[in-house]
Amino acid sequence: MTEVKRYIVAPDEDGIRLDRWFKIHLPQVTFAYLNKLTRTGQVRVQGGRAKTGTRLQADQELRIPPLMFDARPADAPKGDVKPLTRDETELFESMIIFEDKDIYVLNKPAGFAVQGGSKTFLHLDGLLMGMAKKSGERPLLVHRLDRDTSGVIVVAKRRSIASALGKLFATRAVKKTYWAVVKGVPKPPQGRIDVPLIKAQGPDGDRVRPGRKDEDNAQYAITYYSVTDQAPPIAAWVSLKPVTGRQHQLRAHMAYIGHPILGDEKYEGNADMPEGISRKLHLHARRIIFPHPREGAVDITAKLSDHMRETWNAFGFDPDKYEPDAE
Repeated sequence: MTEVKRYIVAPDEDGIRLDRWFKIHLPQVTFAYLNKLTRTGQVRVQGGRAKTGTRLQADQELRIPPLMFDARPADAPKGDVKPLTRDETELFESMIIFEDKDIYVLNKPAGFAVQGGSKTFLHLDGLLMGMAKKSGERPLLVHRLDRDTSGVIVVAKRRSIASALGKLFATRAVKKTYWAVVKGVPKPPQGRIDVPLIKAQGPDGDRVRPGRKDEDNAQYAITYYSVTDQAPPIAAWVSLKPVTGRQHQLRAHMAYIGHPILGDEKYEGNADMPEGISRKLHLHARRIIFPHPREGAVDITAKLSDHMRETWNAFGFDPDKYEPDAE
């Protein structure tokens, strides 16, 4: 691109993150390059500065500056990318819980970053870049999980599949179920949390806070929760089903109703932890269901991470007895 381009956000892209929009429409732009463009104020949304995680709204105008990259497709291997080492290959293969000719579905370990950042040198996106060196095609992330959240994450093997899945993930065609252990026992045992969220900076980094529906920059966010088992008054095992996909949505919503997720240092879930319980975040992306971009549907469940299974055992919960509903 040698000139400024302007785009209008489509109705079915309402709520999509800026970095995900770039993955669909301008996949040659790496996350690091996009981060540079936003940090320097070159990408504008409705005339204002934007961040990589900015949620877009339908009919907003994006101003994209002239982009400096070659014309190779995003899934072409780059000359300075090193192939995966044996250990890196084994790490990636250990995460695969489903694979066909179009996609991988992985069970991401807790504490493993999806993308690189300050002092983060080993991450999922880096492994995908290394795979391009061997196969000639770079698999692409379709969505993300927080570093400390374990569980299912989808990767497209080709750019066309990533584009198709990106559009699906921007709608409500994808159903996700998370498992968590929270402090206390929510009452009522089932409920709907409809609380807008606003991004806020804190001493421990990015986080979100509850907002009002008429408040500037408030993003509507809806979560359904259900208590599956409980160890009163200490903790409960809850099933969480987000309708929207805001940053830290499940963590902030559970904290809002007074039951933060155990081990969540950003939302006071790590205060007064029960003795003998891991201080890691107890949030796991358990199941995902979505239409396959070619035909049929994908329905995948991920086993609990080790620290969460130990917590289930400690509280007498049986993770093998209950399965999340399909709806």
